[in-house]
Amino acid sequence: LQKLARVNTVGLLLTVYISSLLPVPKVDKLYLDRNNFFSSPEEMEEEIPVVICAAAGRMGAAVAAISSIYSNTEANVVFYIIGLKTTIPHIRKWIENSKLKEIKFKVVEFNPMVLKGKIRQDASRPELLQPLNFVRFYLPLLIQKHEKVIYLDDDVIVQGDIQELYDTKLAPGHAAAFSDDCDLPSTHEMIRSVGMQNTYMGFLDYRKQAIRDLGISPSTCSFNPGVIVANMTEWKHQRITKQLEKWMQRNVEENLYSSTLGGGVATSPMLIVFHGKYSSINPMWHIRHLGWSPDARYSEQFLQEAKLLHWNGRYKPWDYPSVHTDLWENWFIPDPSGKFKLTRPDS
Repeated sequence: LQKLARVNTVGLLLTVYISSLLPVPKVDKLYLDRNNFFSSPEEMEEEIPVVICAAAGRMGAAVAAISSIYSNTEANVVFYIIGLKTTIPHIRKWIENSKLKEIKFKVVEFNPMVLKGKIRQDASRPELLQPLNFVRFYLPLLIQKHEKVIYLDDDVIVQGDIQELYDTKLAPGHAAAFSDDCDLPSTHEMIRSVGMQNTYMGFLDYRKQAIRDLGISPSTCSFNPGVIVANMTEWKHQRITKQLEKWMQRNVEENLYSSTLGGGVATSPMLIVFHGKYSSINPMWHIRHLGWSPDARYSEQFLQEAKLLHWNGRYKPWDYPSVHTDLWENWFIPDPSGKFKLTRPDS
């Protein structure tokens, strides 16, 4: 593989790996074949950039998410697949040796050193401390040539046309759109059944003066940053990444976040930075909580109407126990190398 581009901003090194490069034209247009490419400005206007992380131990999640998006749209989607140096070869081979070989994608390496000193190591769910969980903080450094970007957690599948999500309107001055945790009555019973919090009190420690000084009511409805539609111009203009890093650092020093939701390490700073300054995503484009209980289920009719399903929580659809795994497995593509295997009762 040939290293093509390197960005070094505040210690963040992102390396885009591209396997084959066509000769560079005299004008500022680069074209590469099918899977790895640069696009002309005209083509970029029509592209829908989707950012998904490919993490070790759960790489099949990214594959299923990508498969579901690609299979349900005619839009010109380009996938930015973010991984650590050790995982990049695996995800590339998985894609290139499966039916996903036709997708347009770029593989980007995330250097975890950018997070040094910014994460407390005492969260009750260690998986939330994984470096790729913080990729969403650095979107403008990963995706530099697009005005609008979709970020998706890997534990989702998309049943609608991603074009519809991309067309989400962002109000002037808003750098991102999210789905509120209180916006869909159909999910309230699920939230109550698993004892979840859906307010800021579940994420921020209101015993701390720094949190009280924010002037945010603890009963304010939270949002889930597992699905984001982001405006890169506003993000950079408002220095969102710097603001998020500030609240990461303050948490290291002052332990500001609540453990109610298992240490929402990535969610909490976003709740602070974006409070009162974000647009709304259609709630059917983020049906979540599928991973919070191995027993609680949505109705089949409701799930069929959903545009996007999110297994946030401990119980993932590639593991056992979990719920609604059939919907996830519809889009899963087995690992050609055999390294990633589903965990099932009979396995």
